[in-house]
Amino acid sequence: MPIYRGKQLDGMRSACALARDILLESASRIKPGITTGEVDEFAAGLMKDSGCVSAFLGYKQSGGTAFPGHVCISVNDEIVHGIGSSRVIQPGDIIKLDVGIIHNGWVGDNALTVPVGGVDPEVERLLRVTEESLHIAIGFAREGVMLGDLCASVEQHVSRNRFAVVREFVGHGVGKKLHEPPQVPNYRPATNLPRLKAGMILAIEPMVNLGVPGVKLLDDDWTVVTADGKASSHFEHTVLITDDEPEVLTWRKPSMIDDAFTFKKN
Repeated sequence: MPIYRGKQLDGMRSACALARDILLESASRIKPGITTGEVDEFAAGLMKDSGCVSAFLGYKQSGGTAFPGHVCISVNDEIVHGIGSSRVIQPGDIIKLDVGIIHNGWVGDNALTVPVGGVDPEVERLLRVTEESLHIAIGFAREGVMLGDLCASVEQHVSRNRFAVVREFVGHGVGKKLHEPPQVPNYRPATNLPRLKAGMILAIEPMVNLGVPGVKLLDDDWTVVTADGKASSHFEHTVLITDDEPEVLTWRKPSMIDDAFTFKKN
């Protein structure tokens, strides 16, 4: 599993800060009447102006079709990997925006869920609990902690709040590539290993459903939706394991919870 040090970390800090800025600027464009395709185009323009490229555009899973968008933009019951289109954003929607970029050979990856105007109170609670679970997991991102304990902390918090984690899609290591070992599920895996070491970098990304945990893949071969058609929420940070506090490389002010955490902030 990759361990990054020294100037490598400078590259990751720069890429992750840029990914964070593009995520927040793009999220600020989300409002009723705009299309998801227009959000994708706006993000693409920011990437071009910033001298980076999308880590998602053209990404191809084994035997699958290449991803056609610059960002992943998923609406309501869409969990992840939504594709920007002519779909018009409506009041009451929730929009999951996932931005991954490559800058000078390094990958930054982060995501959040944006409520559009007033949303159903239970959906708003779903967003809050998902973001809370991300920050709880970050608290476990310390040298010497078992990865399984970090993963289990997400499902424990989500289950206590009567929601369900998605099991088919997980977080991951990140650095020179978008997806590196280890996998970071949002539930306790079969083994607690590995033990976290300083220099590991993890993309921690709870995906939480309002209803059942099951998922379906749409005919575009990318968009993943909930099996029961109920809402889903997604938040993500890229986090560096250090010999001290976790360093959140994509740090941003939390959107649904209090900023009450003391991690290092890039």
